[in-house]
Amino acid sequence: MIGHELRSVRERIAAAAARAGRDPSFVRIVAVTKGHPLSIAQEAAAVGLLDLGENRVQEALAKMDAWPGAPVRWHLVGHLQRNKVRHVVGRFVLIHSLDSVRLADALQAATAACGVVQDVLVEVNVAREDQKTGCPPEDVPALVEHAEGLSHVAVRGLMTMAPYTADVAAQRRTFAGLRELREELVGRGFRLPELSMGMTNDYETAVEEGATMVRLGTVLFGERST
Repeated sequence: MIGHELRSVRERIAAAAARAGRDPSFVRIVAVTKGHPLSIAQEAAAVGLLDLGENRVQEALAKMDAWPGAPVRWHLVGHLQRNKVRHVVGRFVLIHSLDSVRLADALQAATAACGVVQDVLVEVNVAREDQKTGCPPEDVPALVEHAEGLSHVAVRGLMTMAPYTADVAAQRRTFAGLRELREELVGRGFRLPELSMGMTNDYETAVEEGATMVRLGTVLFGERST
């Protein structure tokens, strides 16, 4: 089942990349297993989905502990509270949700204590939706500059979520806004290779606008069980 859905998703990513003149091999799928049992994560790995995303820290850590030595790369794609930072540093290959200087400093303290460097993405609320987390676009340069000065935090790029809508133009404005912000920051000398954007309902538009990672759950695994 997952293998069939994965083939379809990869074909759609390839078509979207072709429309934008991009190489689809530069687009990585982060399979979001939030709300699904560990067996689904294991099935995903078996068909080659080795980047797995989780939104909730407690659920993610429970899966990690139940699957020691898993041949996968765990991503934290949901909001991270400062009081949970010490539980996550070094456990995830990438945290997609750095959204404040205070969180950056908390990550620095926890990673320094563990002797690890934590890769992160700065989450940007491009569409300025009140119900969503993320740094306002105008505050991103200062946050990236601050994080770049931390010895145990490595900023690898930017992340955003588009409004949940069937309006492709609204989706495109959000994704293009993140890409343009990345281009501005690169022009200032920052190295930010990753753009994490696009989910089940809008990932093709995200690929057309430059996504290097798409975060997909329902299109691969169906509705969540929990």
